[in-house]
Amino acid sequence: MRKLGLLTIICGAALLGGLLVAQSPQTPPPNSQPTVRSDFEVHVTNIFAPVKVFDSEGNLVTGIKPDEFHLYDNKEEQNIRVDEAYIPISMVVAIQCNGEVDQILPQVQRIGNMIGPIMLGTQGEAAVLAFDHRLQTLQDFTSDPDKITAAVKKVHSGSQAAALIDAVDRSEHMLRNRGKDRQKIILLISETRDNGSINRGREILHDLQTGNVTVYQITMSRVLGKLTRTPDIRPDPFPVTSHPMPSIVPATPTTVMQTYGTEGNSISFIPLFVEMFEDAKGVFRAPAAEVFTKGTGGAQFSFYRGKGLEDAIQQMSQELHEQYMLTYSPTNKDEGGWHTIRVEVSGHGKVHVETKPGYWIAADFR
Repeated sequence: MRKLGLLTIICGAALLGGLLVAQSPQTPPPNSQPTVRSDFEVHVTNIFAPVKVFDSEGNLVTGIKPDEFHLYDNKEEQNIRVDEAYIPISMVVAIQCNGEVDQILPQVQRIGNMIGPIMLGTQGEAAVLAFDHRLQTLQDFTSDPDKITAAVKKVHSGSQAAALIDAVDRSEHMLRNRGKDRQKIILLISETRDNGSINRGREILHDLQTGNVTVYQITMSRVLGKLTRTPDIRPDPFPVTSHPMPSIVPATPTTVMQTYGTEGNSISFIPLFVEMFEDAKGVFRAPAAEVFTKGTGGAQFSFYRGKGLEDAIQQMSQELHEQYMLTYSPTNKDEGGWHTIRVEVSGHGKVHVETKPGYWIAADFR
């Protein structure tokens, strides 16, 4: 009887242990694997709106006083705070490293020493992420420019996939634990289109907007990549008309228009954003990088050859250090759906104001 009782206890303990193992959370996926996202939740507290102001010649306007800014959320003027002091930067540099851009990577590997002193300043920090079908964190957040430089030099080409959307998702997660008193930036050095991501993008764009993360991109030329990469017998999955022509002019952010309101302004993307958030599939009908940059108030810069990449770094750095930081807590956060953000500047004549176009609050999740 004692043996039978002991056997019963052992069997019961083994069964209970098996149940506990079955109910315990699964081991997190390895660093190289993207995480599949579920539907987003809404947590709107403070909205961060980086603002760039341009004159009629496309030059950045500085010296604007806080009371000269007026921000409207769904046409309702908000009580805003304008940060005049420089805000330290936390940045994830996400570099495409697939076979498409194999011959461009040597140029990319040389710009690591520019990121620390030029873009981040003395108080900034950066992490380095490389992506093809994998997501590889080559350097966690550091303020040491030598470590940033060394990490960028480690980037080497891999498969033919380019999981851009998954890379932005991983970068956004990395920035979540950085301080709320920091500018949160994702710098994509990549082509504009995604190829091979698990995630679809709608929830990621929402998290970028409400998490106050701004996406910038330095665009690798797909044409140059096609001409210089190792030959591949597989057909191009994209139609010829979807391939942008290489730039032959100095690197210029696509969101800065010499004539205000022309095609390419983030405001013209609002119907696409609304449609995307209303569509449960969350499929991008525009290049993913363009949706992320315009949806967060960032910018795209192009480079083709020579010093184009260095010029783009310099120009992006100027924007980061001369933009204005507007913060507010929406007085109308009970309104579900798309919230349009519009910023006006008084007392400086005709100027062009760039900020993120808005953010989404899904009524079903409130």
